[in-house]
Amino acid sequence: MTGERDLDTLLRAMSPELQDGVFVFCTLDPGDRMAAMLSPLMRFREREGDTLILRRDDAERAGLAYRFASRLITLSVHSALDAVGFLAAVTTALAAAGISVNAVSAFHHDHLFVPDAQAGQAMRVLQEMSRSAAGP
Repeated sequence: MTGERDLDTLLRAMSPELQDGVFVFCTLDPGDRMAAMLSPLMRFREREGDTLILRRDDAERAGLAYRFASRLITLSVHSALDAVGFLAAVTTALAAAGISVNAVSAFHHDHLFVPDAQAGQAMRVLQEMSRSAAGP
């Protein structure tokens, strides 16, 4: 199945879903064997080390320092990896509401990590954005 590219369709159909749990961002030195013992939601290798996004409980159990306690919102529409403007529109709306966001695009969906305390507000912004795109 090919992902959607049309911006209006993406905005109308984004269907944001707030996932359970609190997620955090951690970093490990390159080659750190701790990463093999964890089950992160995401791992990204950077020159400075590996970034892991994992549940806060898992980070605390492993004794890892972390940043950005966040909630995960999945935009359920199947967006194409080369869709133009979708995340820009979404992150601009969240920024206008004073909500920071770390976005991750995966093969089928886009995922937003927003501050834990602002998750409800972020959901309201996204739901209103989707309703507005749908028209009267």
